[in-house]
Amino acid sequence: MKGQVLEAGKSKVKMSANVVSVMQNIKSQNYLKENLRDITSIMVAQFLQKSTYEEVQTIVTELLDTVEQCKSLKSPESPLECAHQLMTTFLEYICSNQGMVEKHMFTDCCTTNNTERLECFLSYKKDDMDYREIFQIPKPEQICEMDKENQMSMKAWYGYEISRRHPFLYGPTILTMSACYETAVQTCCQEENKTECLQIKLDPIRKYIKEISLRHHHLCDIGIKFNHNVAKAVELVLLTKKQPKANFSEIAKLTTDIKNLHKICCEGNAVACTLGRSQLMNYTCSKQVTLSSKTTQCCEQPEPFRGECIINLENDDKPNLSPLPLRRFTEDQSVCKQFTGKQDSFLEEFLYEYSRRHSELAVPVILRVDTIYRNLLGKCCTLENPWECYSRGNEMFQRVVRESRDRVKNHCGLHEKLGASNFHDRLIVLYTKKAPQLSVQELVVFTKKMADAATKCCPLREEQQFICVEDSAKLILGALCRRHEAEPINAGVGHCCDHSYAFRKPCFDDLQVDGAYLSPSLSCDQVINLKEDLCKAQEEELQIAKQKLLSSLVKQNPYATEMQFQSIIVDFLHLIGMCCHAEKSEKCLQEEGSKLMKKCQSLLED
Repeated sequence: MKGQVLEAGKSKVKMSANVVSVMQNIKSQNYLKENLRDITSIMVAQFLQKSTYEEVQTIVTELLDTVEQCKSLKSPESPLECAHQLMTTFLEYICSNQGMVEKHMFTDCCTTNNTERLECFLSYKKDDMDYREIFQIPKPEQICEMDKENQMSMKAWYGYEISRRHPFLYGPTILTMSACYETAVQTCCQEENKTECLQIKLDPIRKYIKEISLRHHHLCDIGIKFNHNVAKAVELVLLTKKQPKANFSEIAKLTTDIKNLHKICCEGNAVACTLGRSQLMNYTCSKQVTLSSKTTQCCEQPEPFRGECIINLENDDKPNLSPLPLRRFTEDQSVCKQFTGKQDSFLEEFLYEYSRRHSELAVPVILRVDTIYRNLLGKCCTLENPWECYSRGNEMFQRVVRESRDRVKNHCGLHEKLGASNFHDRLIVLYTKKAPQLSVQELVVFTKKMADAATKCCPLREEQQFICVEDSAKLILGALCRRHEAEPINAGVGHCCDHSYAFRKPCFDDLQVDGAYLSPSLSCDQVINLKEDLCKAQEEELQIAKQKLLSSLVKQNPYATEMQFQSIIVDFLHLIGMCCHAEKSEKCLQEEGSKLMKKCQSLLED
């Protein structure tokens, strides 16, 4: 009798789980159906970045009229069928329109098959950093007038503008931010001080979009450049740090699902991406007890806000964990048997156990530990006495974490010692030596990002400082590696970008002067600009001129001392300050500048 009751109970639980699953799928289908036009617009605008809003809407109408699978989303399979057929039809639509092909320069893409065709189209996407046609946000009174006249949906218009500027930003995020934008506009246009209200509400939206777009592009790069194990490891670490109470099987399942979802989103299929994100969030919300109790506040929110809320949740509280599960990876006699038997699963479990005990470490640092362990077992498990070899693992883990921490301490120590401006100058010198093939403009912009990251991260307390610097570096160096991918810089940069994702930052830190680089021979007249227009320059423009000069000098003589470079820079600034206050500034610059030219010539001939 007791057994029958238990079986009946199990049956009810199973039925309940099935009902919940069905309800979740229906929710996802309804959400997709309600937003299909906006999501398709996002996909089109991200691929056809030069198209106008009206052109995008025309294409979307034609696509949705053409694809039968998208006309009715009643069956459970129809949303996914719609998503895949829509993408295939869209690429065919582009290639059948010669004017569109020529406008967007897609000729080479349309001569390839489906898989290569998609990869080709993706290669033409230009993110905000490269995209020169910066759209102008209308003035507050114009925004409110547009909203009042309802000439076009504010949400759809903003989604279009964000999509074309951030082609790697995931569709669901664009939907969320567009909804936030529309809400902000509707609220502020009722206020007396519309300008102030819009600035307060819209600035955080723009900032978030810029930051999350960079992260999405970075995740896409990892999936393309490195094997699937690296992309999966990144997701596993992120997920485990966020949900350290969840068991390994749950984390492993979610990691695989998220990795597959990222692949879909990175391929630009905004409809499949949105559907997958919705289903993933449904699952997460159905597992609050086993995954994380902190998701409750997010799961109560409607789509599209729920997903973005869960993604940005802070890490759950770290549970009290026994050290035993982690020790077995370096103390158990059967480690090599497990390693050679199911290598991927075994290493994933190690990464899971290590990550949930070290939420204070950044993802790249944990991946360094994982790489050390993977290489250690690869070496030790070929020896006669492997235990004696891999039992040193914990000591090696501590060493790589300590070395990473010391690098950040030295970095921030230098920032504190030199101050923000001089620290930026030091970075210009260092990275001009490492990558002299970059233009002086590129070097100034790239090092500015590194200097800004130090200004943001270094004042934080030690634990936060460590994570902040590592996290910022992975994104900034990731962008540099994208630049190298588009136009190779040099062998050293290529090695750091391609060899190991985990050790990318230490590799760049240790990169020395590119001895193979031969700088075009320039005279000091070509290196130093002493034109009168410098006197009209704003402080920021003068700072950039100084930094470009510094980079040019390093290119000409990378082996000169820091003191030699600084001596010329100090004299340059002094000369500008003195002559720009003189009655005849141009004459002053020419006469007094001769001394600076002699000092410059001495450095170039050294």
